[in-house]
Amino acid sequence: MIKGRISIKEGAIWGLDERSRHLFKILVERYIAEGQPLGSRTLARHAKLELSPATIRNVMADLEDMGLVCSPHTSAGRMPTHLGYRFFVDSLLRVDLREWEVERLAYDLGSEPDVRGLVRKTSSVLSEFTHLASVVMVPRKNNRALEHVEFLPLSGKRVLLILVLSNDEIENRIIKTDREYTRMELEQAANYINQTFTGRDLRSIRSGVLQEMSAVRHELDRLMQTVIEMAEKAFGGVEDKEDDYVLAGETHLMGASELSDIQMLRRLFEAFNQKRDILHLLDQALKASGVQIFIGEELGYEALGGCSAVTSTYESNGAVLGVLAVIGPTRMPYQRVIPIVDLAAKALGSALKSFH
Repeated sequence: MIKGRISIKEGAIWGLDERSRHLFKILVERYIAEGQPLGSRTLARHAKLELSPATIRNVMADLEDMGLVCSPHTSAGRMPTHLGYRFFVDSLLRVDLREWEVERLAYDLGSEPDVRGLVRKTSSVLSEFTHLASVVMVPRKNNRALEHVEFLPLSGKRVLLILVLSNDEIENRIIKTDREYTRMELEQAANYINQTFTGRDLRSIRSGVLQEMSAVRHELDRLMQTVIEMAEKAFGGVEDKEDDYVLAGETHLMGASELSDIQMLRRLFEAFNQKRDILHLLDQALKASGVQIFIGEELGYEALGGCSAVTSTYESNGAVLGVLAVIGPTRMPYQRVIPIVDLAAKALGSALKSFH
């Protein structure tokens, strides 16, 4: 099931008659294809309806009042808003994928000798098929979740880490710290992590602490500094940081007119390089199965504000292992991207069965 976040007033949706829906659908499809706001005469020609430009202008004015379209300036035609894209995706979209594409995608993902190669190939194929950026989360090796953590001070800037995990596994490890901590400081840090992150997958705890840090950065106190270092040392090495996901095709975004501003592109590439925002997006998608679509501000980050992401969880033998996503401008061809993402997730999950 496709899920979104932007809400539209129910009355606005049901208030659209068939003619208005048709005109709006044509407007979005033409804007996605051409990238130019549509005027009334152009829209009338493509809609193939016996309507005067004045009638179409009235319909466009109603759509603008609903927040579904906007005009970049007074004399220009209309283009869809983020809210308009959400309405289009949820209510008017018909997906399109040709049979040969289905066969080729499944074939391409069935010929890799190892998991690492399979993930790289999946990301590459997604980017090639969509001409957008693609992200594939590396399969989680297991579903270990935190039950309890303790930190005990040792001599010489060392701390004994005791991890109790959901699979009844207990892990002890000595970690080296930047300074010596008192027993009380370590108890407070452990209490905070236990209260906030018990039940969370180990991989998500480190990023979760960093998010908490960002939320209270102006009120950052000694406790939070202790928590941050303990989380970095304790959970930062659960898996190699370079192995979180595989990214491909980010240079495709340089050709998108909406992302042509050099400052916007710089912020976007910084988000890819820093990984934290992308990992948070994948963690969001991981919370619900199937295909999800995030449009503009739904992504939750300024750097990604001009983008949309189509994501899907992938699973093998009934267990969700990760997420894959295609990221591009809001003016992406959703009718093609959505089924490609959905199919790639199924093909990746199927291919992973051979490695178990």
